[in-house]
This record gives sequence, C-alpha cells and structure tokens, in this order.
Amino acid sequence: MQKKIWITSVKKDEVKVQQVLKQLKAKGLEPQGHFWEDDLKNMAWIKPREELLKEDVALWGILADEKGLSSEDVRYGLALLALTVQADRGLAFPILFLWSEGTPPSVEELPTPLKGAEVLPLSDPGWSAKVVARAFVVPEPIQVDYRLNVYGNPQIGQWFEVGPQEGSWKGALFGVSEGEILFHAVGPKDRLPARSVLNYPMKGMKITMGQKEYTAWAVQNELDPQTSYFVKVEGHPSSVIFAPFASEDEAEVYFVQLK
Repeated sequence: MQKKIWITSVKKDEVKVQQVLKQLKAKGLEPQGHFWEDDLKNMAWIKPREELLKEDVALWGILADEKGLSSEDVRYGLALLALTVQADRGLAFPILFLWSEGTPPSVEELPTPLKGAEVLPLSDPGWSAKVVARAFVVPEPIQVDYRLNVYGNPQIGQWFEVGPQEGSWKGALFGVSEGEILFHAVGPKDRLPARSVLNYPMKGMKITMGQKEYTAWAVQNELDPQTSYFVKVEGHPSSVIFAPFASEDEAEVYFVQLK
C-alpha cells in the first residue's frame, strides 16, 4: 500500500517543493501538501488539519529553512497545528523537518509540540530514503496524564481544551504568558460547549514559573476523561501552563512552549 506524506512548505519556493515531491515520488511515497499561510489573525494554521488527520497520511513533513523557522509567528502557528493533530493522532505521530538551508534547530529550541520532530537536511543524499523508512515504522504510543487540544477560526476565536486522560481532576487551572484569557467554560470533550455552569470560577491569578509570569483562570468543576475545561485566549502566548486544580501550594503543573 502506498504511503502518503503531507508536506507543509514554510517558504513559497515552488522549485524546491517540486524537487522534494519528485524525490519522494521516486521512492514510492504519495506526497501532498500546501504552502504555509503566515496569518495568525485569521488562524490560517488550522487549514491543513483535516488533511493531516486522514488515516492514510503516515507522517507530516515540514519543509523549512533557518530564516523561515526563526519567525515567532510561524513557530506559533506550526505549534498549534501540531497540538491539534496530536490530540487526535497521538503524541507519537511522526513529524519531520525537511531542512533546506541554514543551521538546523536543536530540540531545545523548538516549541514543545515539535520537540519530537526529526530534522533531515536535504543536503544528505539519503534523506528521502529516511523519510520512507519513517513512513513504514509504527511509532510507539506516548502516554501522558492529560489531554490538550486547540481550536481556532475567526468566528469563534482561539480556544484551548484540557482535561485528564484517566481518573478525575477536582477542577482545572490554565495560564498564559503574554496574550489574554477572555472566557472559560466546562463541557463534554472535543467540542466547545454551547452553555456552561462553573463552580467557584477564578480569574486573573498571577503565577510565576522560572522567569515568566502567567495570568491564570481556574474552575472547580470535576473533570473526567469525557469532560474538559475550555479557555478562550486572545493573542499569541509564548507558553501556557495548566494543571488539575489543587488547594495545596504544590501541584503538578504542565508547561507547553508555543514559540
């Protein structure tokens, strides 16, 4: 069975894209893709989501160079797209950077949702064979204690969704560094609730982690694997934190870098 790969080209370089597609086709893959739209205002990052969720797409290849990935807006958009794809396909869904020019990024430099990506320089004669190998490997699932998703379009705005993978939380907290939380709600997972009743909602809490200050909101509604906490965020936070609500001073807090 022919494997499909979805290619996102950060730079609109049709010549380079055609070269990449030709080499992948020669190796027996079926590449499809698009040129990246750097338009956070209209949340263009969400557009390829449905294609990436198709079962016959074996991996996501991001054709990029040092200049393109140095843009915080591009990094933010790619991170959110990766988040929403991983929410459906799992954290182990393969992501590859097809690196065309400049110094490749180190794992530490990448936004959290992209830290598991492999970087394949196109200067390596064997890069296309490595892509094929990745396409036919079934990745080991990565287990975490939480669920994290993101939604966005110009009509509904930008929303983050969190909740427990198993068990229950006695509420939830969500904070942003930069950006602003506008609204929050609780409801069934995987869809924004039409209405919501909140237990002991809190707003505007200040939390410092490392060198960053976060503005956080919280609720004390009980959450289970079928119920989520939804938070509407305006702007483009460089990172977010979230956690089960806890009355004690110390609780496990999850951190996600987005730029």
